Amino acid sequence: MIRAVIFDVGECLVDETTEYGTWADWLGVPRHTFHAMFGAVIAQGRDHRETFQEFRPGFDLYAERERRAAAGKPETFGEEDLYPDVRTTLATLRADGLWLGIAGNQTVHAGRILRELFTPDVDLIGTSDDWAASKPDRAFFDRVAQVVPAEVDEMLYVGDRVDNDIRPARAAGMHTALVRRGPWATIQWRTEEAEKLPTLRVETLLELSPQIQQFNERER
Repeated sequence: MIRAVIFDVGECLVDETTEYGTWADWLGVPRHTFHAMFGAVIAQGRDHRETFQEFRPGFDLYAERERRAAAGKPETFGEEDLYPDVRTTLATLRADGLWLGIAGNQTVHAGRILRELFTPDVDLIGTSDDWAASKPDRAFFDRVAQVVPAEVDEMLYVGDRVDNDIRPARAAGMHTALVRRGPWATIQWRTEEAEKLPTLRVETLLELSPQIQQFNERER
């Protein structure tokens, strides 16, 4: 039985198109060039943060975040950056009686934004900065398992990445759902792991409710 659903943030709930565009602007790189390199780095199986190194060797992401904030251009996102299926999905899953959480690799600043956007809609919001553990490390998923009021095999972790979300969440004993959107899922969708590892595969978050219901019926 699935009793709790926990969502990743970037490219699961939040469309990061605008944010990565502002990073391109910060670097002084045409946005289409930055996005092309971003996709190439992901397709090569490299850490996406290496994209910054391609344009500025020695780039320190944490230091640059501070510089952006000091310049009045902090990393940010808002209601307009949410994927259009997010609000309806959260409302539907809550009506289904499921416990809901949000947990992703996010900064303290992003955590504050998430709480402003989602506190009325979910039961828990946790970030890698809150827990001093980040995906794909097992410690992150163990922390999720500690704070969710369900057995680990009753949890469904929803994400867009096989490497950062699906593989490690499954290794931690959770069910998983891979949503096909954003650069990672688009590139990884037809790989063997993407086809075999997830409990559920969805084109939109709106498919979660009926698929979870079908899964739970089979498990009864």
